[in-house]
Amino acid sequence: MYASALQEKIRNRTAQVGVVGLGYVGLPLAVEFAQAGFPVTGIDVQQEKVDRLNAGDSYIQDIPRAVLAPLVASGSLRATTDFAAVADLDTLNICVPTPLRKTKDPDMSFIVRACEEIQKHFRPGKLVILESTTYPGTTDELLLPMLAGDNLKVGEDFFLCFSPERVDPGNERYQTRNIPKVVGGVTPACTEMGVLFYSQALEKVVPVTSTQVAEMVKLLENTFRMINIGLVNELALMCERMRINVWEVIEAAATKPFGFMPFYPGPGLGGHCIPIDPFYLSWKSKQAGIEARFIELAGYINGQMPHFVVDKIQNALNEHSKPLKGSHVHVMGVAYKKNIDDVRESPALDVILLLKQRGAKVTYSDPFVPTLKLDGCELHHQDSALAAQADCVVIVTDHAGADYPALVAQARLIVDTRNALKGLHSDKIVRL
Repeated sequence: MYASALQEKIRNRTAQVGVVGLGYVGLPLAVEFAQAGFPVTGIDVQQEKVDRLNAGDSYIQDIPRAVLAPLVASGSLRATTDFAAVADLDTLNICVPTPLRKTKDPDMSFIVRACEEIQKHFRPGKLVILESTTYPGTTDELLLPMLAGDNLKVGEDFFLCFSPERVDPGNERYQTRNIPKVVGGVTPACTEMGVLFYSQALEKVVPVTSTQVAEMVKLLENTFRMINIGLVNELALMCERMRINVWEVIEAAATKPFGFMPFYPGPGLGGHCIPIDPFYLSWKSKQAGIEARFIELAGYINGQMPHFVVDKIQNALNEHSKPLKGSHVHVMGVAYKKNIDDVRESPALDVILLLKQRGAKVTYSDPFVPTLKLDGCELHHQDSALAAQADCVVIVTDHAGADYPALVAQARLIVDTRNALKGLHSDKIVRL
């Protein structure tokens, strides 16, 4: 009874769509379904986000105001902090943060609080999909008991799925609509409902047999990247000792048309996913009595890269008869990757803190990040022309649009951690 009624609403696009958590994952998803013709309600605990969204003002770089404002003006998309809205919603996508604690075990508090609020207004006939990255078993072990209660049967009275978010901020080619959407339900009926729902707004949906498979998919994707980045970072450390250009090595290896995929070294890992997600898998595997050695080792190597970069800066200054203590070091780029404004887990933060701990005077320029709060202090974006006055410039994030030839001409010393100066040659350039 509930299945056929919900399917009909989804097919004719009268289903009331709800998105809990309006950040980098939730807002783009809400926009896609609003553009597909569904009435969408976003729920977020941050009043500032809700107010900005209801004013048609986007706070997410990948969602331009020109896209968001008409959806809000037409009534297709609205936001609220009141979970009472859940009572009138037919579908709910949960897109809340899932950080790691300092002990590297999962912090499920955001999911738990969201589900507690949803539960207060829950009724039969709803589709609930968790998108927050988490360990295998979360959907069945945590969400299912909370939503089912004593009298609701999953797959009949309501439908529960997991679908990993795959958002890549700043990627102009692959965005929410055209990234294949993996979905796994608690029951086959749940999977079928999830596939039908996503198919209305997204280009390709990939069903899997369970929520655990879907949960593991995201962890495999990011663990794969983390371990391979750890490998090339370790290779970079080796090449440093052997005086070999690691970038040339990778470029030449990448000419092999099979059996090799290029990954690149850098100052460390950033973002909400790659530095964090593999440790969900490591934590869960320990519960199963398996030690995730590759994950732990790659995590250690990647975590050491900011220290390696600061050592390289110190050695480069030493070659120019300058101590790091008291020197002016200008950091170019503080976002965790190029052409975005996200500083979550950015290696630049560690590099800046380490430089300050060693007594350097640090400034930064990043057109995407006007203000940076770090260790109780507030730093502000400086014009990149300041780089010419610095004792050393370190390129941590290689934003497009920077005038690198001018930088090479003007700067006294440059440490390039991203190969941003590829093709440029000067004695003042020190490469990772």
